[in-house]
Amino acid sequence: MLHPEESEKDLPEIEELFEKHSIVIDKGQEPLRIDKFLMQRMEGATRNKIQQAIENELVLVNDKPIKSNYKIRPADRIVLYDSNAPESSEIIPQEMNLDIVYEDDHIIVVNKPVNMVVHPGSGNPDKTLINGIAWHLKRNNPGLDERALPRYGLVHRIDKNTSGLIVLAKSQKAMSDLAKQFFDHTVHRRYVALVWGDLKEDSGTIVAHVGRHLRFRKLFTAYPDGDHGKDATTHYRVIERFNYVTLVECRLETGRTHQIRVHMQYIGHPLFNDDFYGGDRIVKGTVYSKYKQFVENCFSICNRQALHAKELGFVHPVTREKMLFVSELPEDMETVIEKWRRYVNAKRISIQNED
Repeated sequence: MLHPEESEKDLPEIEELFEKHSIVIDKGQEPLRIDKFLMQRMEGATRNKIQQAIENELVLVNDKPIKSNYKIRPADRIVLYDSNAPESSEIIPQEMNLDIVYEDDHIIVVNKPVNMVVHPGSGNPDKTLINGIAWHLKRNNPGLDERALPRYGLVHRIDKNTSGLIVLAKSQKAMSDLAKQFFDHTVHRRYVALVWGDLKEDSGTIVAHVGRHLRFRKLFTAYPDGDHGKDATTHYRVIERFNYVTLVECRLETGRTHQIRVHMQYIGHPLFNDDFYGGDRIVKGTVYSKYKQFVENCFSICNRQALHAKELGFVHPVTREKMLFVSELPEDMETVIEKWRRYVNAKRISIQNED
């Protein structure tokens, strides 16, 4: 799934791993096998690739999976989910202590710690979540060819320095179904973030395209006019206010790369200690050295962007049961939040005593 020259920060989200094509059959169309029809319509498509997509239920006709010998009819609506991700190189199983919160024959849900890359890439050839998953599966099933996992296991990702929940598929059917759920934005994703500043509203929605920065290709930025990037929507709600920083809950409608980080910067509230998007400096507060030292201490405790993937919900790809997983905030964020809570309470008491 990853080119050798790509790094973790270059990896696309699921919407970019899968491209959605929609075709409505013309009224005068003669009956024709769907695999032959798609070979004619899709550039670079081979019969084998089309048949694999049909087998994996990545081709729907009138919202239902079909067989390769299905003959198209006038007014049929075809939807094709086309993976444009390259094949992965061999993954080396590596033992690591993973926090697996749920596992069955089809999926694995992991609570990813900070400072763990999801997938191997340039600068991170191993010791990633995928390497650990490969070892875990190999240990439980010695006959397993772990090289199969990376080809269909990863359906979304979270950044190296973002903690929290991530789901991986253990079968092609699970991969296909989860990929469609992510693409269609039906997956429930709720994050908790500590952001700079005091938000004016208790809740709101940020709508702005997110895409690569035109000059600095490692960064992403918001394009409110939609001239570049892809559509992105983030809903936020204030959990607790600390005057200089605010604890917020973010619910993703889309899943663009760095979406929360970019959207919060766009509205003037970058994530606390986000070194990519301006949160690793004092954005709001006083000039006094005591306050500066307090912020520096907080930075040293939570030495990454203060973002945690707290909730993940989806429909099980096989049983169709609604699944919801919740992860508690990691210690570094909990500690910093408590420090801010004590700081503003002490300041409030000091002001009251002066009065």
